[in-house]
Amino acid sequence: RNFQTKPRARAGPHTGDPLLFADTSSAAPPMNNQGYYTPGYNIGGAPVGGPEDAGVNNLFADPMASAAMMYGSSLANQGKDIVNKEISRYVSVNKLKYFFAVDSKYVMKKLLLLVFPYTHQDWEVRYHRDTPLTPRHDVNAPDLYIPSMAFITYILLAGMALGIQKRFSPEVLGLCASTALVWVVIEVLVMLLCLYILSVHSDLSIFDLFAYSGYKYVGMIFTVLGGLLFGSDGYFVALTWSSCALMFFIVRSLKMKILSSFSHNSMGAGATAKSRLRLYITVASAAFQPIIIYWLTSHLVR
Repeated sequence: RNFQTKPRARAGPHTGDPLLFADTSSAAPPMNNQGYYTPGYNIGGAPVGGPEDAGVNNLFADPMASAAMMYGSSLANQGKDIVNKEISRYVSVNKLKYFFAVDSKYVMKKLLLLVFPYTHQDWEVRYHRDTPLTPRHDVNAPDLYIPSMAFITYILLAGMALGIQKRFSPEVLGLCASTALVWVVIEVLVMLLCLYILSVHSDLSIFDLFAYSGYKYVGMIFTVLGGLLFGSDGYFVALTWSSCALMFFIVRSLKMKILSSFSHNSMGAGATAKSRLRLYITVASAAFQPIIIYWLTSHLVR
């Protein structure tokens, strides 16, 4: 049999039955003839220029609010000036900038001088119109950039050494950092006390002492690296080398600062005794460096 299928007509939607879900969505945003939303429509739902914007505009338009904001900003500026003034009483910001006036060429020369100072001939700091040249222009000038970066590098290296030995913890690393910083502060205070007792009038400032004392961090990094790479034998070889180099550097540098301040026309047994004491202070400051280097690095290499 041949059956012929007749196309069925589609039934129209039932208009009398209620909808299962009510359409609660908002109407579509108005669109222009190019198919984009009109500029005044906010897709987030809140119209532009609504109550929120009106409240903000009213806040800035209120003269009392503007006066309060101006008064608060003036108080903040006054507090900033007071803090800067109090800091300037104890720390000269301009003088501190002098110790960070370095460049990459100076850093390389200074590091080579700290590692191998034996061939350096001229140790005198140069001046221009009674003002010492900045470190970038004079390799003999002390700086605080190398000690600061060396201190941070030493802490990172100490954390790596402790991690290799499975002894790392934030408390141990914090103790290592605080101990290294406290020893430098103690050394600088002792030097200041000795210079005051002996009435040494020189151009050595507290920043100079922190710079010369902070150069030991370079030797500490060299010592720890020697221990990590070559074991205990490498540690003691690096310790001996860095200690001798640092002692030589400290004696030659402080000799130009402390001993040269002694007046050449001072005569008598008392003047000779004071000159000898200044020499002892210089040598003692240099001899103290290997002890601190060993104390701060021996526990990192096992």
